[in-house]
Amino acid sequence: MKAVILAGGLGTRMREETEFRPKPMVEVGGKPVLWHIMKIFAQQGITDFVILTGYKGEIIKRYFLEYAMMNLDFRVEIGSDSKSAIEYFGSHEEAGWTVTVLDTGELTLTGERILLAKEHIGTDPFFITYGDGIANVNLKELLAVHSRTGASLTISTAKPRSRFGVVAMSSQSDMVERFLEKPEGTELVNIGYMVASFSLFDYLEPGVALEDAPIARLAENGLLAACNHSGYWQAMDTIRELQILNKDWNHGSPAWATPL
Repeated sequence: MKAVILAGGLGTRMREETEFRPKPMVEVGGKPVLWHIMKIFAQQGITDFVILTGYKGEIIKRYFLEYAMMNLDFRVEIGSDSKSAIEYFGSHEEAGWTVTVLDTGELTLTGERILLAKEHIGTDPFFITYGDGIANVNLKELLAVHSRTGASLTISTAKPRSRFGVVAMSSQSDMVERFLEKPEGTELVNIGYMVASFSLFDYLEPGVALEDAPIARLAENGLLAACNHSGYWQAMDTIRELQILNKDWNHGSPAWATPL
C-alpha cells in the first residue's frame, strides 16, 4: 500500500518557521516533521510514499534527492559525471523506502492535490495524511475498519485536549468547585490519518478541498467511516504546538516513535 502525504500548504499560522521552508520540513528533534510521519508508517510496514508538494516544494525535493549524501559518509571522484564516482559507506534505516514527490501547485486545495496524483497512486486502497500532525495510529486497525465497512474513506478520530484550563463554578456561590488543566474534550475530530479506496476519486474535483464537499457527500452517501484513536496525537498548526512536540521528543522515547 501507498501512503499519500499532503505537504503543500502555506503554513501561514507558523510564519516564523515557514517563511523559508514548507511546514512539513519544520524540525522536531532535529528531523523534519515529515520524516517523523513517514517513520510512523514505515514502522508498520508502509514504505511506499507519494508526497504532494506545493509551497516551497523544491526544498522537499532536494531533501530526498540528497538523502544519502546527508545521512551517510561517502567518497566522491571530483570531476566525474558518473554515478559510480560516488561511493557511500554504511546504511540508514530508510533504505528501501520508495518516495514519489509531486509538485501539485502552491495554492491547490487538498482534494485536487490527491486527484492530480491519481496515476501515481493506482487502484488499490491507500493511506492519506497531512504533513503536519503526529499520531501513533494503528494502521492495521484503521484498515480493518475500512475493509469491514466498505467505506470509500475512513478517517481516524480523537478527542482533542482543551487549549485552556477549565473552571467549574459553584451554582450557589462565586467559588470554584473544580479546576481541570487542559482536559480532554467531548467532541470527536478528524486527526488526519485516513485510508481511501479508489472510489474516493469519484468525489474529487478541481478547486475542492477534501475536507469540504467530498467528505460531506461521502457521509451523506454512507461511505465515510471512522476509527477512534485513543493514543498519542498532536497537531502542529502553531509555534506553541511545535514546542509541545519538541518537548515530548526531548523527554525521550516519544509515543509516536515507539513501534506498535
